[in-house]
Amino acid sequence: MDFSFLSILLIISTIFEQISCAIQIQDAEIQGRHLSHGSDQAVLDDNFLQSPLDLPGHDTVIQDEFDIQKSSDIPPTFSALLDAIEVMQEYYFKVWAGTWPRAIDWTAAVMGTHISATLSSLSEFKGDHSKSKGRHDESRRSLARQNHENLINQYFTQITSFYFGQNAFSLRTQAFDDMLWVVLGWLETVKFINLHSQTGSMTTQDVSDLKGHPKTAAWYGRQFIPQFAHRARLFYDLAFEGWDTTLCNGGMIWNPYLTPYKNAITNQLFIAASIGMYFDFPGDDNSSPFTTERSTEEVHAMPPAKAHDQKYLDAAIEGYRWLSTSNMTNEQGLYVDGFHIQGWSGGKNGSQGSGKCDVRDEMVYTYNQGVVLSGLRGLWRATGSISYLEDGHELIENVISATGWQQRHNKDGWNWAGLGRNGVLEEACDSSGTCSQDGHTFKGIFFHHLTIFCAPLPKKRFDRNGQTVPVDDDVARLHRNSCDGYGIWIRHNARAAYLTRDSQGKFGTWWGRPFQQIVRGPEEHYTSTTEGTDYRNKGVPMDELWRLPIDLALQDEEEHMREADMNMPEPVQHWRSDPNDRGRGRTVETQSGGLAVLRALWHTVGRRKILIDLNEEDA
Repeated sequence: MDFSFLSILLIISTIFEQISCAIQIQDAEIQGRHLSHGSDQAVLDDNFLQSPLDLPGHDTVIQDEFDIQKSSDIPPTFSALLDAIEVMQEYYFKVWAGTWPRAIDWTAAVMGTHISATLSSLSEFKGDHSKSKGRHDESRRSLARQNHENLINQYFTQITSFYFGQNAFSLRTQAFDDMLWVVLGWLETVKFINLHSQTGSMTTQDVSDLKGHPKTAAWYGRQFIPQFAHRARLFYDLAFEGWDTTLCNGGMIWNPYLTPYKNAITNQLFIAASIGMYFDFPGDDNSSPFTTERSTEEVHAMPPAKAHDQKYLDAAIEGYRWLSTSNMTNEQGLYVDGFHIQGWSGGKNGSQGSGKCDVRDEMVYTYNQGVVLSGLRGLWRATGSISYLEDGHELIENVISATGWQQRHNKDGWNWAGLGRNGVLEEACDSSGTCSQDGHTFKGIFFHHLTIFCAPLPKKRFDRNGQTVPVDDDVARLHRNSCDGYGIWIRHNARAAYLTRDSQGKFGTWWGRPFQQIVRGPEEHYTSTTEGTDYRNKGVPMDELWRLPIDLALQDEEEHMREADMNMPEPVQHWRSDPNDRGRGRTVETQSGGLAVLRALWHTVGRRKILIDLNEEDA
């Protein structure tokens, strides 16, 4: 890395950090409509988002008559999204470190994914605004566009600094799922850059060079695509080593430092990353001297890699074929955590045991129901097979059911339904306040991938031969109608998440308790009945089912292990006034959950001008 380039980047980051882009929430003048979900029907209204967040320490911004902040062009739902990302970056991100210092390596990669995805939302809205016609004259619209562009650049420069702040060398030696989060993160950033280079009049414009010669300038962010793509490719190649056919006839192994465990998340990540590489990886000719061979100390130069390589699509198809036939879903249609191999006792000199995935761990996490959704959307786009969309919708409906959605109006709504209660998505650790940083991150991951899956289908797609083919109108309409039907449930969860904010606008992790207290009244009995091993929040057990023989002999739980971070702070003394102050309290990970569910609300409901009222109960 060139030192002068890094210095320039940090200077640019500091400049944009100082730009004032506070956008106040104003009343939106939009018409209400009815949204139906099965037998449910509710009028949605945006009143709950009509007031700005109370952010102590924020200076009052004096605005002139042409400032965007005085217009009502920004819908309240979108304003809430802006507030959520502002709090996330102001309180948790440090430009000098190029990261969120209290995040662990893999959650930091997910934080970057959320920021890049939200940048895409900002870019799309900015493009919509720049084309709008209304009561503003051209000078006002021009200033509004400039302010919005400054906001986008502020957060984008933070993402570019994260490229240098990311702990890439450590991540290269961690579990395969950790590596794949890195892949998804930088592919998401590449997607944003490509999108923003095409939207609005501020991104690509006619300018003159220093000599006065006219030329067309591409958005400056495009210069970062090669290094972002290279990191995605490097980590994909490293993670690909986890694909194993010696056990269970395929599937990804989670962690090379433990006994073979083929879990849902690593395999879903492999599918999503593979299809992402097929569509969004632009190619890479960087031969950066990092080997992808774990078994040798010899350094190999990486050969060039092409865009839209068939091998990535083949990997995604095979990955989902294996996952969908692995018997990894329970009686509720939810993905359980994964499989061990009966009798496995150790590598080359030991026994492979049954060689089959026959010891199933029944633990259920929210993110295990989410990541596969973006993979399924991509598989449909590549193949045109409607079965991928059907599988995705079936899984979403199973998740909604497992939150107790149908029982939310009766006394059974308080009961744990498998993945929540009273229609609110919940981790099993939420009610007890015992979530690790892993658990704090999961719900946001689910809603991020739900948003990707539910984007409207394009008019055309590319087939395997690279030819443009039309998308069936009936398929597009059915997909849109199904996703519209989820809107009231997403609104229900966004309301629950929004009510956990503290005086600084920070989101909590347990969306259910404050929501239920306000809507239903106090209820003291909360249980989350689960089966399986909650190793994501309690750590990997020290037994022969999980640990390698050498680790059992040494009794060293830290040797070569990527544990859930169990360094939980002391509980706040008066936590009963706010259950989200227990355990780790509010974190960057819990903030990302609020950001993700608001973004899901904006894309599935808010952008379609349906008013949202989170102060009223659902019908």
